[in-house]
Amino acid sequence: MSGQGTVLVTGGSGYIGGWCVVGLLDQGYRVKTTVRSLGREAGVRAALATANAAAADPGRLSFHAAELTADAGWDEAAAGCDYVLHVASPLGIAEPKDPNELIVPAREGALRALNAAIRAGARRVVMTSSVAASSHGSSGPDSVADEEVWTNPAEAGVSAYAQSKTLAERAAWDLIGKAGGATTLATVNPALVLGPVLSQDFSGSVQVVERLLSGRVPGLPRLGFNVVDVRDVADLHIRAMTAPEAAGQRLIAAGQWAWMADIAAILRARLGSEAGKVPTRKVPDVVLRLVSLVDKELGSVTPNLGRKRDFTSAKAQTLLGWKPRPLEETVVDCARSLIAVGAV
Repeated sequence: MSGQGTVLVTGGSGYIGGWCVVGLLDQGYRVKTTVRSLGREAGVRAALATANAAAADPGRLSFHAAELTADAGWDEAAAGCDYVLHVASPLGIAEPKDPNELIVPAREGALRALNAAIRAGARRVVMTSSVAASSHGSSGPDSVADEEVWTNPAEAGVSAYAQSKTLAERAAWDLIGKAGGATTLATVNPALVLGPVLSQDFSGSVQVVERLLSGRVPGLPRLGFNVVDVRDVADLHIRAMTAPEAAGQRLIAAGQWAWMADIAAILRARLGSEAGKVPTRKVPDVVLRLVSLVDKELGSVTPNLGRKRDFTSAKAQTLLGWKPRPLEETVVDCARSLIAVGAV
């Protein structure tokens, strides 16, 4: 049994959630985690155990069924927890016809997790948001955003995913402000999350590397992102969970900015023949826009072609001593893990 306390991680089957579970077990916590169906427990537990053997111990890690859009299971999952990391949220790659497909479960899930944490008397909730909720928008000149910036969900061209993250985070802050109890809130807003995967069931963000390695992109578009390692995102969640100064704070988790061409160059330089399908030629913007008419997963990113929407993590680094690892380490570890699990 843990001497550190008990933490609920929602969405333990997810990419960030899984690494939060691993990090907490590393530090001696007892962990409870939610999944949509307990039928997934064996597979998720086995994947987590590849990174931390304690995940195989039911006394250290327990599973609870709970869905973002239903009340059942939340109070049981949160009972006895000192902290809650609310990581579970719908991840949209292809743009849905109705934005509410992402907005409703994201917002309702956040409120259910927060209310359950408050009823359980948890000291703090750390909620996973996104830099998509801290953006200046896709129009206008290149920019740098910090935690003071909020995405305008009503602005033309804002993706359903960005709307869902913004509205869910706003709802969480409104609820915690009105609750007025002992439970405090912090949010972690990650940029593009890469790094090692634990199984073939990985986040859509990892498709950036998976598509390059598998040759599923015709070339290198003028797309770029702040990249952050999934292990560092988990580390920031855990730091924000216990640090008194993190209460009431938004914290951007962002590392170095990289264009797709930069990521491709790292793969070719470090993986040799295993990166043989990684493209070298650049794709004109007009070609990618045409391809996006067929490949709907590209539709949400084409407005950012050629634009540098930079995000700073200075606050997290100064306030909590957090430091993102080098881009090359993150990209290479991501690629090697994809190869190891047979995803490419």
